[in-house]
Amino acid sequence: MATSKLASGLDQSSHSVLSVQHLISKQHISSVPQQFVRLDQEPLASAFSASLPTIPTIDMNQLLSDEAGADSNEVEKLFSVCKEWGLFQLVNHGVSDSLLEKLKQDTEGFFQLPLDEKVKYRKPDDFEGYGNHILSDDQKLDWGDRFYMVTNPVHKRKPHLFPELPSSLRSTLESYIEELQKISIKLLGLLAIGLKVEPREVVELFEDGMQSMRIGYYPPCPQPELVMGISAHTDGTGITILNQVNGVNGLQLKKDGVWIPVNALSNALLVNIGDVLEIMSNGIYKSVEHRARVNCKEERISIAMFFYPKFESEISPLTSLTNPNNPPLFKRIGMENYLKGFFSHLVTGKSHLEHLRIKH
Repeated sequence: MATSKLASGLDQSSHSVLSVQHLISKQHISSVPQQFVRLDQEPLASAFSASLPTIPTIDMNQLLSDEAGADSNEVEKLFSVCKEWGLFQLVNHGVSDSLLEKLKQDTEGFFQLPLDEKVKYRKPDDFEGYGNHILSDDQKLDWGDRFYMVTNPVHKRKPHLFPELPSSLRSTLESYIEELQKISIKLLGLLAIGLKVEPREVVELFEDGMQSMRIGYYPPCPQPELVMGISAHTDGTGITILNQVNGVNGLQLKKDGVWIPVNALSNALLVNIGDVLEIMSNGIYKSVEHRARVNCKEERISIAMFFYPKFESEISPLTSLTNPNNPPLFKRIGMENYLKGFFSHLVTGKSHLEHLRIKH
């Protein structure tokens, strides 16, 4: 790859922008290049309403304070929020402020590396790694850089990605992943109780299941109203846990047909229901559509952890939730085929969940 292309953040040979961060820093652009312009986006609800609902908050300490679980007011609140919203802020989650601060420092340090260092984590035609990957010249791009990798099972980690990260970042991520694995299993067990099923029926599918991570960097944009940080989508997960690493907001969710900004509390983790849990709950819990916007003043850094069932498992509505009067709403599918279908639909912008829905 030519040095001049690296310097500008462009990789013309593969029809992609390697780095929006480096593109704007080297070219000092004052207007958005056409390949990023998105004129088809639905507006934010605040353009029409002065009063917006507040994103619900769940306290992890209160969730766990009652060993009986479902008798707790906070647990009942969790069930209600996952049915009505599909997303909540999690506070008192147990991840230390010092670890979150170290994660912030190490992640910012990674994105400050020279571009030729970061592209070492990229291979042609590989969805994992650093940079933006697109299929055609006319595909619209998101205004952001990302580093995506499978983190679990450990033997699925690609040797040029996680093992080759800067040592401090790698060590910090290991500690952070361990903490989020604990949180995810606790939440999934409680959500099973909300469905009135045995917690192990759900937890066993996710213990040592497939997990992946998306580290996103969204630089300031001279015309933020014209671009998207991440296009609207639902997650293909059981649950997703998002950390707004540097405290800059940008996430938005769609509720009752309108887009609402997610203004998170400091050091809160944002948890959302994914398609897999909507399938398993037979539509009781809602997979929430969401997107990310950018701003003209501040960079935004986020880390999303995606939690899936084991790769060899099958997913379908839990049998205890279905009967002749309440038939399954979704088809049974193996995780391998599910993931292939999900990422295929993600590229085309279509809903994989709707593809799996049974037409009664």
